[in-house]
Amino acid sequence: MARIQIEIPEQFPFSTDVPLYLSHMNYGGHLDNALLLTVVSETRMRFFQFFGHTEMNVDGVGIIVADAAVQYRSQAFHGEVMEVRMAAVEFSTYGCDLIWCMNEKTSGREVARGKTGIVFFDYAARKVMPTPEKFRANFVD
Repeated sequence: MARIQIEIPEQFPFSTDVPLYLSHMNYGGHLDNALLLTVVSETRMRFFQFFGHTEMNVDGVGIIVADAAVQYRSQAFHGEVMEVRMAAVEFSTYGCDLIWCMNEKTSGREVARGKTGIVFFDYAARKVMPTPEKFRANFVD
């Protein structure tokens, strides 16, 4: 069976540290696969704040997660601090991909990498909206 392969960029414009809490762990004593996405969600919120936005207001429109892919690389444990880096790539008319990479901060061990596809959305009108040019300009030459 083919496995997901996610290529990460050489540089990331954003990085943040997220500690792992007991609530992130599963019965095996390591980071739960589903709860890893809560760490990514926290990172995404901080990513948008870094660029002067919120997930509900990126130059007047919100975002919706359209898809997500994860490639697990190693276990992570309670008390470890994850350095999570994020970049926006592959822009389209209505969205882009957020590529991320999560490493244990002290050792640098890669824990996971992934891609979250987002589309821009007008919540009041309940419709997909074009990618804001001002946002795109942060990442595309």
